[in-house]
Amino acid sequence: MDHTITGRFATRREAELAVEHLVQDHGIARTDVVVQPAGQANSAGSKAAGADVESGHPGVNKQGAPELEGEIEVSVGGSAVTSADVEGILKEAGARKVSST
Repeated sequence: MDHTITGRFATRREAELAVEHLVQDHGIARTDVVVQPAGQANSAGSKAAGADVESGHPGVNKQGAPELEGEIEVSVGGSAVTSADVEGILKEAGARKVSST
């Protein structure tokens, strides 16, 4: 039976780490993983991190600011998905909330 497990992340970097662990370390097909804003707005998360923050390095002149309009969702679906494993991976990567449908 197919089901979907979704984790919500405060930063894009946390979401990217979750995807990396799911795909590279645990062999989940990239096509079974969806990354999207939790709400209607295009979002980089609810707080800035990594590339979204000024680096402080000389010569780096970033323009603009990340669109911080809400959390990022990482959803994993398919019949081969084991709930406990995926939930643990999402939580370890920093998911604030994990749900299963």
